[in-house]
Parts: sequence; structure tokens; C-alpha cells
Amino acid sequence: MKKKADVKQVILEAGLEMAGRLSLESVTIGGLAKATNMSKSGLFGHFQSKENLQIMILEFASRFFAESVILPALKIEAGIPRVRAIVNNWNEYGTKLEGGCIFVHASKEFSNRPGKVKETLLDQQEEWIDCLKRIAQSAVAVGDFREGIDYDQFAFDLYSLLLGFYYYHELLQDSDTEKRQQVALERLLKDYQ
Repeated sequence: MKKKADVKQVILEAGLEMAGRLSLESVTIGGLAKATNMSKSGLFGHFQSKENLQIMILEFASRFFAESVILPALKIEAGIPRVRAIVNNWNEYGTKLEGGCIFVHASKEFSNRPGKVKETLLDQQEEWIDCLKRIAQSAVAVGDFREGIDYDQFAFDLYSLLLGFYYYHELLQDSDTEKRQQVALERLLKDYQ
């Protein structure tokens, strides 16, 4: 059973890399079979459909995101230090993947398409937004943020700041992106203190 899990891991890593370079929709059983030197039927046996393959790539990417961004931040002291850790981890995560963040790209690809892939994306984004709200709640609990803040607004503000960094860094290649993000982050933090 271990060998099958290892093969699936290799396939999902290749699928995530391919989705980053091309798009999630562009990842096909045939293309991925070629990239992993497997037969189409052998690869198909792991997923049974392109939709299942796409969903499993998103789930694999979600675990990688959690391991890269969320879990390390949760080891940091609650409050403003944890918020800063989330921002730093997001920046590193988004800039080290070839092609960028799969969730940003897939959200655009699947936003107008009903189906299980979109449902998976929505569930993942809701979990991420809930995580940002809990980080704000912990900041209130330790006294770094004032009582009575709007947790939904905080999640929106912080996520907007993260996405802004991503687009300025990846698309615009603005050399002042990190400096601008720090200015925006300080304003955001001050607004919630």
C-alpha cells in the first residue's frame, strides 16, 4: 500500500507543478501520464476522472499550503506576531511555486463553473478565511487587538493585502512591493489595535 501512496504523491506533485505552469484545467490524465512516465490507464486508475484528479490536486495543494503558511504561523506567539508570520509565510509560499498560487489561478478559472471542483475551492477558501478570523480572535484574546472588532472585516482586509502583494509581485513585478505591503500591514494592524 505504501508504494501506491508514493506513486500518487509523485503524480500529485507533478500535477500541482503542471497546474502552476499552465492551469488546473490544462492538467489532463494524458498530459500528466506523459509528465510522470506512466500509462494513461495506470494514471487513470488512481483518479477515475479528470474532475477527481483536479480535486485531488487542490487537496494536495491545500495540505502544502497549510504546512507552508498556517502551521508554522500557529507556532508563533498569538496576536500581532502571528499575523506577521501569516503574511511572511504567504509571501514565501506564493513566490516559491512555479506559476504562482494555484488557488488564485483556479479561483478565476472555476468561479463561473458549477461543479465539484468549484465546491472544493469554495470550501478551501472558507476554511482559509475562518483561519484568518481565528487569528484575529486570538489577537483580541491576548490584548493586541481591541475588543469588538469585526472579524469578517479583518479577514477581508488581511486577505486583500495578501492578494495585493501577490499581484504586485507576480504580475506587475513592482520592486517596491514588499515595502508597500509593510506600510499597508502597519496601517491594518494599527486600525485593529
